[in-house]
Amino acid sequence: MTSSGEPDAKPPRLPTVFVCTTCRRPEDPEDAPRAGAALAAALQETADPSVVTIRPVGCLANCKRGPSAALGCKGAWTYMFGGLAAVEDATALLEGARLLAASEDGLLPWRGRPEILKRNMICRFPPLEFPT
Repeated sequence: MTSSGEPDAKPPRLPTVFVCTTCRRPEDPEDAPRAGAALAAALQETADPSVVTIRPVGCLANCKRGPSAALGCKGAWTYMFGGLAAVEDATALLEGARLLAASEDGLLPWRGRPEILKRNMICRFPPLEFPT
């Protein structure tokens, strides 16, 4: 309770964007720079670390549909996306992270979701503490 007797506001969730740094586009030659690493760098350059955590990871095992990224936060579902553009989709991922963190039910809302996050969703996972 606050000093005025109001219930304490629920603390905001801090979302995390996991980005596969080993991803490449299917059409890229073997020696081309990794598109996933470029996406991770673009996210790290534009993200506010007080609002979202960017976590580059070695592999998200979605190689045929890379570059890949996943959005998640405590008490919410985790969403995996593929076929992302190296730099162009960084803004969409940050918007998706914002929407997920603000979600009351832990689901990424369809309304307001950037188009790339509607078309390119691979799967979603329930939170670890999901009720049975």
